[in-house]
Amino acid sequence: MAPAGEKRGILERLEAGEVVIGDGGFVFALEKRGYVKAGPWTPEAAAEHPEAVRQLHREFLRAGANVMQTFTFYASDDKLVNRGHAQRFTGQQINEAACDLAREVANEGDALVAGGVSQTPSYLSCKSQDDVKAIFKKQMDVFVNKNVDFLIAEYFEHVEEAEWAVQVLKTSGKPVAASLCIGPEGDLNGVSPGDCAVKLVKAGAHIVGINCHFDPETCVNTVKMMKAGVEKAGLKAHYMCQPLAFHTPDCNRQGFIDLPEFPFGLEPRILTRWDMHKYAREAYKAGIRYIGGCCGFEPYHVRALAEELAPERGFLPAGSEKHGSWGSGLEMHTKPWVRARARRDYWENLKPASGRPCCPSMAKPDGWGITKGHADLMQQKEATSQEQLKALFDKANKGQ
Repeated sequence: MAPAGEKRGILERLEAGEVVIGDGGFVFALEKRGYVKAGPWTPEAAAEHPEAVRQLHREFLRAGANVMQTFTFYASDDKLVNRGHAQRFTGQQINEAACDLAREVANEGDALVAGGVSQTPSYLSCKSQDDVKAIFKKQMDVFVNKNVDFLIAEYFEHVEEAEWAVQVLKTSGKPVAASLCIGPEGDLNGVSPGDCAVKLVKAGAHIVGINCHFDPETCVNTVKMMKAGVEKAGLKAHYMCQPLAFHTPDCNRQGFIDLPEFPFGLEPRILTRWDMHKYAREAYKAGIRYIGGCCGFEPYHVRALAEELAPERGFLPAGSEKHGSWGSGLEMHTKPWVRARARRDYWENLKPASGRPCCPSMAKPDGWGITKGHADLMQQKEATSQEQLKALFDKANKGQ
């Protein structure tokens, strides 16, 4: 047990069977607020606009999250300067600022700080294992110096690169989680979810799971496959799930980035807070104890997770002071027909209309079918040229 006055670590909490609530999707949330540029999706806001990042951390903490992930998604040096993206801050400055902000807010509650690394342009461009591992180590060194509580390798489409990340992160001596952005079909090389999980556990991950690219239902089902693979191999792990807040029943192996609505037309797919109740319960029933969210998750979504699992956690989040259970606050509404909606069965069974009579309910995803090693995925420091863009426009117009 942790000494008096010290927070218990992530593994202590999970081994005790406790629910750990993760935070939400910083890059999408801050893009909508005007602090992140869609396209590169890099986190320089941690250094440029710390007040915005701090406030979002606080909102997730108030909503019930007890992990503050450092805003270091895509904060590797190669990604920060990819395709002509100019920076006023170094990767080290961004990573250090993100750690300080996460720790400041985590100390305001019973939250832990997780330092995160993610997939790199160098891997897609077929750089060597040593080159890619050096990128992860540079970020990890900042996290160790800032004494984060644990580390996450998240958002990996290829399990091989995730293994390399875990191998580096475990040298820190801190607990390591590994989260892939894959669905039931497996990674982009066709490695099954179960086999992916086994590889990650053998590489040194204590917690394995899924984040991003797919909706909660798909992600929970994929984690179930990972769990089955780990158990079949006679190994042990804890499990995490941090899905999208968008419905993706029509996605292929690549997930939501293949949807024609990505990234600027996804709003009609957003899950309601009541959908989040269902996700939290299904994840818990599946044996997943680290339950959070990724792109599209706003604080009210995280609050719904915390409210659904309040019986297991033993408390409600601070944000529930302004939210009646299952719409009970509507009892105070002035209109009687709205007061009539102040009940669980109404919201639990509602089938929301989109208000878009000429729009389809499902889309046809792009299916370019390219991955590591393909010429179109070779990354560069220079800005994408007009000639390169024209070639891509022509491919898209021809339907690949």
